[in-house]
Amino acid sequence: MDEVVVRRRDDGALELRVNGVFVMDDLETSSERLLARSALDGGARSVLVGGLGLGFTTRELLDSPDVERVVVAELHGEIVELMRAATIPGADLLDDSRLEVVVGDVRDVVVAQPTGSLDAILLDVDNGPDFLVHDVNAHVYRDEFVATCASRLAGDGLLSIWSMADSEALRQRLDDRFEQVRVEPVDVRLQGRDERYWILGGRRPRGRAIVPT
Repeated sequence: MDEVVVRRRDDGALELRVNGVFVMDDLETSSERLLARSALDGGARSVLVGGLGLGFTTRELLDSPDVERVVVAELHGEIVELMRAATIPGADLLDDSRLEVVVGDVRDVVVAQPTGSLDAILLDVDNGPDFLVHDVNAHVYRDEFVATCASRLAGDGLLSIWSMADSEALRQRLDDRFEQVRVEPVDVRLQGRDERYWILGGRRPRGRAIVPT
């Protein structure tokens, strides 16, 4: 059983750890919010998010009145329960009628979506392909799942992935499945030190016609 720990640090930050590994805190949230912006800036209305975490990506999405539907896949039911109990702020998110939280593996949740039904899929389920909290999450970054995500996206759809580091292998998998690939570094200040996170994305699944709206 994976151990989920939410604790208040000496500096006042709320920190989330899984299996003893730092996942995120509520002081530096720019990259999580930028992940949501990558979808919003493209006009996404129906979005699937892999990973609830402390809720910053989901909140950024739901703050937009243009968003009609958000499905969040969260592997750890404890995180949802802690949010509902206000140990993690965000009970108001769970009450938003546009939000559906599914406790389970993001791969199963994506597979369950109808073909071409999503404007964006945002994945922040681990620390990236080279810094896994869960070994099984290696499958999230492999070609088979990237292809599955592409199939669930509409013609101009976006797959956007948060990572601790750039990944040439992931870039190539995105390039194989999407017409446009973008890799964006995000400079952050984390617990007194400078870090760089990455958002890797692919837009317009290859072979998928864009339907005018």
